[in-house]
Amino acid sequence: MARSKSDSNSNSAPDKGASNLAALRGQIDKLDLNILELLNKRASVAAQIGKVKEDQGGNVFSAAREEEVLTNVLDAHKGPLSTITVKAIFRELISGSRAIQKQQKIAYLGPEYSYSHLAAIQRFGEASIYNRTANIAAVFEELNRKHADFGVVPLENSTDGRVVDTLEMFMRFPDQVKICSEIRLRVRHHLLANCAQAEVRRVYSKEQALSQCRNWLSKNLPNATFHPVSSTADAARLVQTEPNVAAVASREAAVRYNLGILAENIADSPFNETRFAVIGATDSTKTGTDKTALMFQIAHTPGSLADVLTAFKQNKINLTWIESFPFREAKGEYVFFVDFDGHREDTRVKKVLAVLEDMCESVTVLGSFPLARADGE
Repeated sequence: MARSKSDSNSNSAPDKGASNLAALRGQIDKLDLNILELLNKRASVAAQIGKVKEDQGGNVFSAAREEEVLTNVLDAHKGPLSTITVKAIFRELISGSRAIQKQQKIAYLGPEYSYSHLAAIQRFGEASIYNRTANIAAVFEELNRKHADFGVVPLENSTDGRVVDTLEMFMRFPDQVKICSEIRLRVRHHLLANCAQAEVRRVYSKEQALSQCRNWLSKNLPNATFHPVSSTADAARLVQTEPNVAAVASREAAVRYNLGILAENIADSPFNETRFAVIGATDSTKTGTDKTALMFQIAHTPGSLADVLTAFKQNKINLTWIESFPFREAKGEYVFFVDFDGHREDTRVKKVLAVLEDMCESVTVLGSFPLARADGE
C-alpha cells in the first residue's frame, strides 16, 4: 500500500527533532571539554601563583584579589545564567584553586548547616577544611592557637542587631585578630518537619531565629510551643528524634536531615540578613571599595562621643555601623564599635585615625576589608 505525503511528513518531523537534539547535545559535549581544559589551565596558573606567594611569604587567601576576580567576571556577565549561579561557579573555582596552593582550615560556629557554616562556605567554598566549634569564643581561640587559618563569626543581624559574643571577643583579643573580609548572608528561614503543619506541637530553633519568625509562628501555629536550642541545625536534627515537632532552619538543613519543608521564607522581615566577619592574622589590601572597622574608648564626659563623630564628618567619611558595648572593667563606661567607608591606608582615613588617637583613651583598628556584595548582586 502506497504511503501518503502526509504520513511521510509526520514521520520526518520526529526524526528532524531527534537529529537537532543530538546536534545540540554534541555542541554541549564539545563545550564541556573546552571548559574542562580551561579550568585546568587556570588551576595550573593558580598553582604557579601559590609558589610565588610562598617564596614571598604571602597568604594564600586574598579577599582583595578574590573580590577583584568576581567583580571582573560579574561586570562582564551578560546572561542567560543568573548572577547567583555565576558567583557560585567562580566561588568553587577559586576555592579549588586555593586548595591547590594550600588547603585552609576555617573555624566557624557549628554544627554543620548552621547559618555560620553556610556563610563560611559562601566565602571559602567546598574545598576548604571546616572546623566547627561550640561557641563564638572558641572560633577566636582556634585562630589564636593557630589551629585554624581563618574564622567566621556573626557581627550583626538586620532584625536583631549586634551579636554580643563577637564584640566581647574583639575586646578580649584586640591585637591578635583582624577582620579581613565580610560576608552578607540572606537568611531564609523555613519550617521543617516530617508531619503535617496541623500536627506540630513543638517548634525548635535558635532563639534569634524564633524571634525573627515570631509573628508568622504565632499566626500559623497557635497550638505549638516554641523552644530555643543552640543552633538552627541542632533544631533540624531534633525533628528526627521526636514526634509532632518542627524546626525553623535552612533549606540545606532540610536536605541534610531529610526533612520536609512545610512553609518557606517564614521570617517576618523579607530583608532578613546577617553580616559575618572573616577573622585572620592580617586584614586586606586596598581594592578601592573598602570598609574599615575599629573600636575605641572615650572619656565618660559630655560631648566626647559627639567630638569623635564630628571628626568623621569633617573628613567626609561615611559611617556604616556603630554600636556601644559596656566596658566591664570600669562601671558606667563603654567601648564603641564602628565601621566606615574607606581603607586604613586612605589619606582621609589616616587623618581621622590620627585625630581619634588624640581624643580617645584607646583606639584599635580591627581591620580593613573589601565591601561585600549581597546575595544576587
